[in-house]
Amino acid sequence: MRSRRKTLIRGSRAANSASTRPTWSSVEASVKKALEAARASQDDIAGIGITNQRETTLVWDKNTGAPIHRAIVWQCRRTADVCDALKKAGHAPKILERTGLVIDAYFSGTKVAWILDHVPGARARAEKGELAFGTIDSFLVNRLTSGAVHVTDVTNASRTLLFGLATLAWDDEMLALFKVPREVLPNVASSAEVVGHTKGLSFLRDGIPIAGIAGDQQAALFGQACFQAGEAKCTYGTGAFALMNVGTKPVWSKSGLLTTVGWRIGGETTYALEGSSFIAGAAVQWLRDGLGLIKTAAEVEALAREVESSEGVTFVPALSGLGAPYWDQGARGTIVGLTRGTTRAHLARATLEGIAFSVFDLLEAMSKDAGRDLAQLRVDGGAARNDLLMFFQADIARARIERPYDVESTGRGAAMLAGVGLGLFSRDAAKKLLKIERAFEPKMSQGDRDAHLSRWRDAVARARTH
Repeated sequence: MRSRRKTLIRGSRAANSASTRPTWSSVEASVKKALEAARASQDDIAGIGITNQRETTLVWDKNTGAPIHRAIVWQCRRTADVCDALKKAGHAPKILERTGLVIDAYFSGTKVAWILDHVPGARARAEKGELAFGTIDSFLVNRLTSGAVHVTDVTNASRTLLFGLATLAWDDEMLALFKVPREVLPNVASSAEVVGHTKGLSFLRDGIPIAGIAGDQQAALFGQACFQAGEAKCTYGTGAFALMNVGTKPVWSKSGLLTTVGWRIGGETTYALEGSSFIAGAAVQWLRDGLGLIKTAAEVEALAREVESSEGVTFVPALSGLGAPYWDQGARGTIVGLTRGTTRAHLARATLEGIAFSVFDLLEAMSKDAGRDLAQLRVDGGAARNDLLMFFQADIARARIERPYDVESTGRGAAMLAGVGLGLFSRDAAKKLLKIERAFEPKMSQGDRDAHLSRWRDAVARARTH
């Protein structure tokens, strides 16, 4: 069989638009750009891999494929009051036991229920089997197959609050609790298998297999070749997401982390511990768009390097509350230590340090739950290109930081999963696709590190006073 190239299709970040046209047009544009960059034709495509924002939620008409409401993105907090009510009613322990997740507006369960309750007639239509719910991977597969397939994979299912980690199936008790009809749910597939084939598209020929699906953070874990228990990665995007492979049995967190499916391949499930910081690169965007301190996000490192330290200025980037390990929806972004001598550069440096501190909290909790020290962390995402941030992260985490040449590990992971799903190569052979560009070693003294962590913990306590 002649060699064939793979094309990756990723879920669009435009999923919260009034319709799905921007999302779908971005898919078409991505396919065309990928083929052009590879100097390939549609006949060269071996298969399609999909990665997506995991909790972003959409409900659509099964017959027409048209959404009944705008997608609700993962950062949306509109269901925070519902989550608070569930906590007060004492449901948190049962939900954690069944799903590995905490009660938070971050996840899909309350989002889909909100759509069904706020779109006139939607709940009745859902119970009749006329509507479909899915995360963006599910919607894309449905569109790519001209409505023939309604499916998600285990990684995305495990982010809904509706999926049992022990059973790897939709949980009837959770469905009842969150008031989500079983009729709207997709089938659940593994992360590397053929789930359908393209049909009726203007930009792709019929019959191309869709062979890999994983939520963005699990795709990055796979793309960073974290195949052994104890190996971990952190993606620095809009938020920061740290995941550690914990092997073939779930590890239940006692430190405020999530237990989630890493991937499922060939009948074997790999689990992960996950910590999520809702704001990472978004903090730099706030400096740019909210305060006007920089014109482009890339300028933040040069500005921060104008000073040797933040001079005690500490920024807790809780602009959307605090995620793991605190799970405090009411926490607020806080800047501590300002003086008349504070400059734009100090704020820029404090912002980068705040991102690193937030990730450290995740890694510290992860090490406690896993019962092992973290010696190495692989990083990706746009903010991982920031050398100053990576040096500080290595110092605070007391770990070697490895950054690949290609920091878009979500895309690489989806392509690797598709290749495995197609039988083009094995999981272990896929590891050769990872190439490390630079490593950052910790150099800070223990005394300086302790002082940094002390001021961070003080600032977090202030951010949580509300």
